Amino acid sequence: MKLPGRALLLLVIIYLAFLSLGLPDGSFGVAWPMMYPELHLPVGLAGTFMTVGTLFTAISGFSSGWVLGRVRTGPVVLASCIATASGVMLLANARGVLWFYAAAAPLGFGAGTVDAALNGYVARHYSGRHMNWLHACWGIGASAGPVIMGWASREGLGWRAGFLLIGTVQFALAIVFILTLGLWSDVPERTMSADPARAAARTPILAANSEAGWLSTVIFGLYVAVELTTGLWAATVLIVARGFTPAQAALCTAIFYGAITGGRIALGFFAERLGNRRLVAYGGWIAAAGIVLYCVGDNVGVAAVALLLAGVGFAPVYPCLMHEVPRRFAPEAVQTVIGRQSGGASLGAASLPAIAGAVAQFSVAAVPWVVLAVLLAMIACIQRLNRLA
Repeated sequence: MKLPGRALLLLVIIYLAFLSLGLPDGSFGVAWPMMYPELHLPVGLAGTFMTVGTLFTAISGFSSGWVLGRVRTGPVVLASCIATASGVMLLANARGVLWFYAAAAPLGFGAGTVDAALNGYVARHYSGRHMNWLHACWGIGASAGPVIMGWASREGLGWRAGFLLIGTVQFALAIVFILTLGLWSDVPERTMSADPARAAARTPILAANSEAGWLSTVIFGLYVAVELTTGLWAATVLIVARGFTPAQAALCTAIFYGAITGGRIALGFFAERLGNRRLVAYGGWIAAAGIVLYCVGDNVGVAAVALLLAGVGFAPVYPCLMHEVPRRFAPEAVQTVIGRQSGGASLGAASLPAIAGAVAQFSVAAVPWVVLAVLLAMIACIQRLNRLA
């Protein structure tokens, strides 16, 4: 269905916002090897900083339903964008450890709220195609962050210039949000009659505090834990446990992230025809097949195919489950559930990678098996959710 002009313009702005959301996520890891020697900080501080920021993101995600029930989406997204930009600027001017904790608060609060706000808005106002493309934009931003930081390093400008550029982009986007605040109230919500998949379903009546509501939170925690742990530990597993070269491991890891982003772009073209639940079911089992192959594969070709399958399988899970919320839950529960899902995702991001790290102290080769176990638990939870709603 063709979008009206104002709805299309707002969608472009939403895409830019989600792309911007991914910029800091990808850039910090590239900047850190340059940052900690210059600032005389311990190398392990990066993990602490990421954990603190993730906890702030979880808090803002869980509270976003309450916030968005009192403030319209446009102003919330604007405030979140300014907060995130401010956090990036604090990193650009960091002089010591306290600067990092000062930056963690606006980065975390801004990211968690805008993630929940934009997911909720797109779920209510746009199709599954646009939800998949929304999350592809995050992947593009997460890939662009390292490119920007690498460019600043090659040009001799340093990591501070990289963060300054990213912060400037986000402040520029905040100006765009100010100029387009009126658009947020002009796009009507998608109705049951406008969506054949919803028209064929029963009217959703589940409450946010139902079993399905909390199970959705658990599923998002499990999904993000599995995706992040796979990507974070892939290179270490392949180098230490399989004997790959760093270049080979980097290629396989890039294939994994590229498959997630490319998969979401491709899904946008047929998401409405296949439906969210079918795509999530297919994706879960494709990912499981990929992770099984990842557990047992011992050469570059097998590892590349395994991580390709895992990435393709992971691609529909987050956006399609987000887009399915208005079909499962009563209208007044939708934003609360989406906020909790975002918060649960942050808790998953903060937990399983650390658990995998503890496992790796004894056996790096065991890490993929931990991922597989959690992935199978996620698939079982999704099947239970489908029976409930």
